[in-house]
Amino acid sequence: MYVPPHFGVSNLNSLHDAIERYSFAMLVSQSSDGLEASHLPLLLDRQAGPQGTLVGHMARANLQWQRAAGQEVLAIFSGPHAYISPRWYEAQGVVPTWNYVAVHAYGRLSLVENAAEVEALLRRTIEAYESSQPNPWRLSEPKDFVERLARQIVAFRIPIERLEGKWKLNQNHPAERREKVAAVLEQRDDDNSKEIAELMQALLPVP
Repeated sequence: MYVPPHFGVSNLNSLHDAIERYSFAMLVSQSSDGLEASHLPLLLDRQAGPQGTLVGHMARANLQWQRAAGQEVLAIFSGPHAYISPRWYEAQGVVPTWNYVAVHAYGRLSLVENAAEVEALLRRTIEAYESSQPNPWRLSEPKDFVERLARQIVAFRIPIERLEGKWKLNQNHPAERREKVAAVLEQRDDDNSKEIAELMQALLPVP
């Protein structure tokens, strides 16, 4: 990923926070047939390895797992994004752009073969996304149903070997322009614009 110095984020906690917040990722791998990509929720074990480890699963019928096993893969985590009109700067010599947050995680994919570990990953994934629900759903089905479900997926882990973070939030513009852009975004109706505005405001100099 092209990351100019003023947009780069290297703080490990910040990168981990973004991975957990925007955990629905694109998993990209290379095979003799070319590139493959799957859209998957990935969980993060922060303490497993120097930069953490990603864990997840895909349908057994999705043969990407066969070709990706043992290979380097790329997990792309996309955060909020918003179009930026040059009119908002109220300045000359500016152009349209797009503000966004993205994290790229690289590592080698290994399969999780142990049935108990696969079931534990399923339960952990469900808990991660159900815990915020008013009445969380639990995997409390009969044992044979759970075992059948587990056989239909392939679980994997990716020890992270390299992380890239890009917070493109107009840091290359003077604070006055950034304030104007954030103010416009804050008034828009969509969540992406509001979140980008909040991130931009957090980076503005303290008066």
